[in-house]
Amino acid sequence: MKNILLLIFSILVLSLSNSCKKVEGTGGGATIKGIIQEQKYNALGNIIAEYPGSDQDVYLIYGTADQFYDDDVKTSYDGSFMFKYLQKGTYTIFVYEDDATKPSGKNVIKETFDITEKGQIIDLDTINIRKI
Repeated sequence: MKNILLLIFSILVLSLSNSCKKVEGTGGGATIKGIIQEQKYNALGNIIAEYPGSDQDVYLIYGTADQFYDDDVKTSYDGSFMFKYLQKGTYTIFVYEDDATKPSGKNVIKETFDITEKGQIIDLDTINIRKI
């Protein structure tokens, strides 16, 4: 009987200690924000216009275990985006831009960074994406 109680107690302690560890993702107080700006190019490769990237998809990956996105948002009318309530950890955001040299016609722009403090605000500033 003592062995069974000891086994149950050990399993309970192990499961509680693992469940208290916070991993990347929602449930925290940190924020990631930025602005997407589109740069329109002509056939010669010259920028002919720059404007806010409204209604663009911005993707967020929690941690480094995989490369599949965990969350996404659309940019606002002014190109701004925000991911709120994040835990400490490593994150990657990515967006797509036009690229005529790729078979898919798209190129990935990504940025990886760490949230190290509760309530931290990571401002990625302006991310320029190519539009053909």
